Amino acid sequence: GLSDTVYNGLFATPYDLADGTLGTTPYPLTFPPLNARASHPNTSVVFNNIYNPQSGMTAPPPWNTYPYTENYFLSFERQLLGRAVLSISYVGSEVHHLLAVYSADPGNPALCLALDQQGVLTAGESCGPGDENSTFNLAHQFTFGGVTYPAGTVLQGTRLGLNPSLVNNNVQSGNYYGNDDYDASIANSNYNALQVSVKNSTKRLTYSVGYTYSKSIDQASSLADILDPFNFNATRGLSAWNLTSDFVATYDYRLPLELLTHHARHLLEGWEISGITRASTGFPVTLSTNGDNSLQGSSPNGVNNGYLDLPDFTGEPLDINSNPRHGLLYFNPGAFTDNALGTVGDAPRRYFSGPGMFDTDAVLLRNFQIGEAKLVQFRVEAFNVFNHTQFFGPVAVNGDVDNPLFGHVVNAAAPRLLQLAAKFIF
Repeated sequence: GLSDTVYNGLFATPYDLADGTLGTTPYPLTFPPLNARASHPNTSVVFNNIYNPQSGMTAPPPWNTYPYTENYFLSFERQLLGRAVLSISYVGSEVHHLLAVYSADPGNPALCLALDQQGVLTAGESCGPGDENSTFNLAHQFTFGGVTYPAGTVLQGTRLGLNPSLVNNNVQSGNYYGNDDYDASIANSNYNALQVSVKNSTKRLTYSVGYTYSKSIDQASSLADILDPFNFNATRGLSAWNLTSDFVATYDYRLPLELLTHHARHLLEGWEISGITRASTGFPVTLSTNGDNSLQGSSPNGVNNGYLDLPDFTGEPLDINSNPRHGLLYFNPGAFTDNALGTVGDAPRRYFSGPGMFDTDAVLLRNFQIGEAKLVQFRVEAFNVFNHTQFFGPVAVNGDVDNPLFGHVVNAAAPRLLQLAAKFIF
């Protein structure tokens, strides 16, 4: 084993590796002078071999600004028979300067492909997925981007942006930076919807029926959706929460049981049944791939992030399965494949929806009046009354082209649930 003088506890010496390799601690820190700025940088910190390569950081760029929303709508109402009211509305909104994440120093796909040409690099070296931070030894003179590098030059990876040069002569172990992200106010979204509703209230029955036909579009639905740093609009498509059609009916009916007989009127009156019935299309299926065929190295910077890469279309039909209860694949996985080398992928991140839902939640209740100001209510509540399997949700279908479950329905909502409850209202 390793001696105590070589291997120390990781908490005591966090910069020493578990294999016994001794690290160099950057502490205690030497604080920069108060007049440090871009034109007068702090030279007291030696970055070489202590901090590099810095990666996994997400920071707001200095040009960020405030987001804002524009809302607009037009509505018509018409009274129908009795107290029923019909409402037809158009609702729209646009949001600008939303926060979105993209690589601040992506790998240059064209550079990697050029380096991988036969004869450019020394024998045994190549450039491919995951090599954005690799060092490359030039076997021959190499010209790229208007710069000529002589034979024998060591290139420090393929990343652009934060790294000032491909040749960092004062760095011995790779790039200054690994993959780091900007959290920038550069994204936008829009929502447009047709909303129709009918509401009515009578002595015993109150109901509301509504239908929404809508579309929500964005470049990223959360900070987990990485943007293409070379084309911020490349991932523009359906929002993760987009519901094309959504029908909701709510109702409350006071049962006229006391009219059946006068002998047990005190037991039959006060019963009500109410519920919510909803039918909607599903959330979009989010497509992804965990490779780095884009050669950009936009690797996840957190537990919720994914890779930028998207799959390619193969031209095969989707063959959407309208009834997932049969246990078949929801769509044809052969319609997609890993993206071509040096490309982000030509399939939209989201463009077709997963399974929809049809669900009814109901409650049967009985009110017992105690005096003028007090009430005891007993309730029997049922969720998913008809025990209809709901393959519904933003991750109901696996859209990871590299996952063995790609194309499978992998999540379902809860089955029928019953519960008893009592309320005391005063």
